[in-house]
Amino acid sequence: MLIRKPGDLRPSEITPRNVYLRRRDFMKAASALAVAGGIAIPEVHAQGRGPKLAVARNSPFSTIEEPTPYKDVTTYNNFYEFGTDKADPAKHAHRLKTRPWTVAVEGEVKRPKVYDVDELLKLAALEERIYRLRCVEGWSMVIPWIGFPLAEIIRQVEPTSRAKFVEFTTLYDRSRMPFTFMPVLDWPYVEGLRMDEALHPLAILCFGLYGEVLPNQNGAPVRIVVPWKYGFKSAKSIVKIRFTERQPRTSWEKAAPQEYGFYSNVNPEVDHPRWSQARERRIGEFLKRPTLLFNGYADQVAGLYGGMDLRRYF
Repeated sequence: MLIRKPGDLRPSEITPRNVYLRRRDFMKAASALAVAGGIAIPEVHAQGRGPKLAVARNSPFSTIEEPTPYKDVTTYNNFYEFGTDKADPAKHAHRLKTRPWTVAVEGEVKRPKVYDVDELLKLAALEERIYRLRCVEGWSMVIPWIGFPLAEIIRQVEPTSRAKFVEFTTLYDRSRMPFTFMPVLDWPYVEGLRMDEALHPLAILCFGLYGEVLPNQNGAPVRIVVPWKYGFKSAKSIVKIRFTERQPRTSWEKAAPQEYGFYSNVNPEVDHPRWSQARERRIGEFLKRPTLLFNGYADQVAGLYGGMDLRRYF
């Protein structure tokens, strides 16, 4: 998709047109429910900074580019469970309670396991590192994520020979995620990667940013970050990781298959049906810049797609 600054964006240009046009009806229904006492829409209030995380070392994949300001990273987000406008998640995500929290790892694995998130954090303490990565969600940012390769967990559960894909499922809880009563997407939110993508050291299990624990609006307490793909591939607030033989049917594929393919790699040569993807605008900058193949990580990940028609498998 074309990366634009906030002032350039119209909601109808980011959300699939059919979803955007239905959104007005959903908001009317939301207002009616709120008046009737069916749902409590939380008040807007400022979000504080999170607890600090100890970071062992910098990742060799980190860019030397200047990071995007913390305020922009944490107040301009896509997290439709808390609203479809970019400012909504920071306003409403305080309702998300991140303890207790577990992540079930299941499917085609020899050693299925349910991890407590604090157990994952203990594992992270051994591998924890900063990844200052370029990320794209409908705009471009450079974010110093904190986490470790997803491959560490994959190796622990020992996938079987039938495991060809990894599916990620986000929490679905109407009491904590007030906008999930609106059928903008088919809840719960589901994303997926091919096994070799998930094993790549740039696919990370993320617990923090800017040296602090993840803010709720950024996917607390644990999310995936896949920096060579568009941001919607990086599932937030994960409760299940499932290994499958068949390619998962992801949320945006179901919502708009003509616009959002399974791979969703950043590719300036493949236009979105409604706009060009050849240039992007980084948050905080006025001028556009050329969009880089695989978001600038071609040297690291292009080998995953050797022989594939990237216009067909978009």
